[in-house]
Amino acid sequence: MTTNAALAELLDGSSSDHDALLAALADHGVHVPVAANGSVVFLRSEDGSPALPGYVSEECCAELLPSADGAVQCDVLRLLDIAAQTGVEVLALFSAGGWARVPVPLLRRALQERGRDAAGERMKLTWSRHPAAVALRDAAAGRIREFPAVRTVWVSQARWLDTGVEHLMVHMAVDEELPSASADRLMAAMLPDEDRPQVGLLALNTKEHAATITELDGMGLDTVRADHASGRVDVLSREYG
Repeated sequence: MTTNAALAELLDGSSSDHDALLAALADHGVHVPVAANGSVVFLRSEDGSPALPGYVSEECCAELLPSADGAVQCDVLRLLDIAAQTGVEVLALFSAGGWARVPVPLLRRALQERGRDAAGERMKLTWSRHPAAVALRDAAAGRIREFPAVRTVWVSQARWLDTGVEHLMVHMAVDEELPSASADRLMAAMLPDEDRPQVGLLALNTKEHAATITELDGMGLDTVRADHASGRVDVLSREYG
């Protein structure tokens, strides 16, 4: 049975180290309770708003929320996807001896901060010919003109070296402060509502993260670049030789 031991230790000790808690959540995920039909079981916060619950293990979920029919292990991208589709803004994390509330925007920001070191040791990015990656590239090329703050989009296959988790990744270079509303809106436009692939989004500020942007340009990834002044959009891909 998979247990997020690092997160359990932090919650059991009522740790105030928010960075460590977010890192443990991002690295190993949590178990989300589900009903018999597979739908997520939400909790209610003190103010009556819904919260997305996550438990450090399936056993912990069964003990603390026996009304649930089961639990599904979710990584951080799946958690953010559920939150985005349902509009829930708070995660409630539980261990046998403690719990914590995590605002969804804080988790999203933490993932962005980790991804800014994408060319370093934590994450390896490679070109992908997966149909979903090609679809994302083509969708970015078709919609980027609508978002003047977005300069460049890179699509890649990402592998976290510490956990081995793999998923598609979209980086965007933007001319606005982070978190980037333009990047979020373009990403929503690029992904269909149904059958969404698991994709991470990391926005980079063109001034603050120029070095990372230069590294991404040298990786041979599928790249969509817009010159908004002229309306020109260039698409670079190994697919085109």
